[in-house]
Amino acid sequence: MLTTITTPSLSLIQPLKKQFEEFLKRNISKLGSKSALRDACEYALINGGKRIRPLIVLMTAEALGNHLDVFEATLSVEYFHTASLIADDLPCMDNDDFRREKPSAHKIFGEATALLASYALISAGYEKILSSVQVLSRQKEPYCQVANEACVIALDHATRCAGLSGATGGQYLDLYPEEASLESVRGVIYKKTVTLFEVSFIFGWLFGGGDIKSLPAVQDLANHFGMAFQVADDLNDIQKDKGKNPLNSALFLGEEKARALFDLEIEQFCSKMKELELFTPKFEQLTDFLIHQLKAS
Repeated sequence: MLTTITTPSLSLIQPLKKQFEEFLKRNISKLGSKSALRDACEYALINGGKRIRPLIVLMTAEALGNHLDVFEATLSVEYFHTASLIADDLPCMDNDDFRREKPSAHKIFGEATALLASYALISAGYEKILSSVQVLSRQKEPYCQVANEACVIALDHATRCAGLSGATGGQYLDLYPEEASLESVRGVIYKKTVTLFEVSFIFGWLFGGGDIKSLPAVQDLANHFGMAFQVADDLNDIQKDKGKNPLNSALFLGEEKARALFDLEIEQFCSKMKELELFTPKFEQLTDFLIHQLKAS
């Protein structure tokens, strides 16, 4: 008899995703005057996706229970993420003609416009950090008092996670891989995947009124989530990446060890979320969904 794996419900998360999607669409016009370049930004931003990173911002802030508005911060992480996807798809990078079953931005708008759209969204991501700080500064005490410190911390994390120590350095290693070792595989995962999850959790915590002293713990749990997320992705791509991607963790470790690593990272993530009292039913649904995606592969 065949065993049917039931997809976990995301009923608690979907309304939050809908709110984010509506907010994103309302803010497209703020990117700049109508042009082919803005159209390219809009195309890449509205082109579907699970929206996990902005949802993490919203869910983290919500779990803190301070009722602070972090929607500007959700745009920041989504702009950074989308900018990286546009760049990754370019012929000089991963050379992907499709993104989420639709033509990549460069296939519709050309390589030059797509590249400029990536630049534009990175700039817009930093602009939204400023907007987030301005929103925080208008909140009641004690939250308004930490706005300036939050700005410095947010800029520090965003800059590091986007640069040579983050996504840019990770993409370079993806194009020009070093000799495969567990250390190099984990390094690429950290730079390409974990860093933006760090930004998402940290922005949700910072602009949601969390205690700044607890940020190292937030960064730690984000590391576990990002690592689990990428290992699951590598396991799902194991057939596609054979002979092509030596830095696929599942190919390097073997499927059994990769699954064990995923289980360990998820366990650590859940444990540390509970320690910070962040493991709400919404985060539980998101975690169950990620586990299901792996079991279904």
